[in-house]
Amino acid sequence: MSNIVYFDLETQKSAGEVGGWHHISRMGMSIGVTYSTARGEYRIYTEADVDELIRDLQRADLVVGFNILRFDYEVLHGYTPLDLRQLPTLDLLVSLQDKLQHRLSLDALVSATFGLEKTAEGLQALEWYKQGRLLEIAEYCCYDVKLTRMLHEYGRAHGHVYYRNRLGKKLSIPVSW
Repeated sequence: MSNIVYFDLETQKSAGEVGGWHHISRMGMSIGVTYSTARGEYRIYTEADVDELIRDLQRADLVVGFNILRFDYEVLHGYTPLDLRQLPTLDLLVSLQDKLQHRLSLDALVSATFGLEKTAEGLQALEWYKQGRLLEIAEYCCYDVKLTRMLHEYGRAHGHVYYRNRLGKKLSIPVSW
């Protein structure tokens, strides 16, 4: 693949503020972040740059993210008539959920695979948005993109990633990314 684009975004509003999870497209993007393997760099997008973000996703040979089919793309559907689910996409959450028959968090996967933790959570990013702290959101979102990229690259190189079961035992999940 010549241009894998890793992607994540944070929102302006919570599900509760827009009338529930069936209105994700009303949440509004606060910050979006991509990492392009073709460019070898991260890009940060504000809401004013959302059209550029969508164009960058369309140019990707593969878009990789975590829960992007059900969440991130749905947020972006509030800005475009395009069906972004038609883009060549690897949603790591969906891929792993299909194998395990239950959902795992990105934090649980990177903790077991690398011993790393996320720096914050989405609810904190919502609070930062209300406080006008876009730089903190951008840093958090960049780190999530980095973790997603690390997890994907590790899975591609080793054919598996790790998680811990409810008893705390470290288990391997085979992947064919």
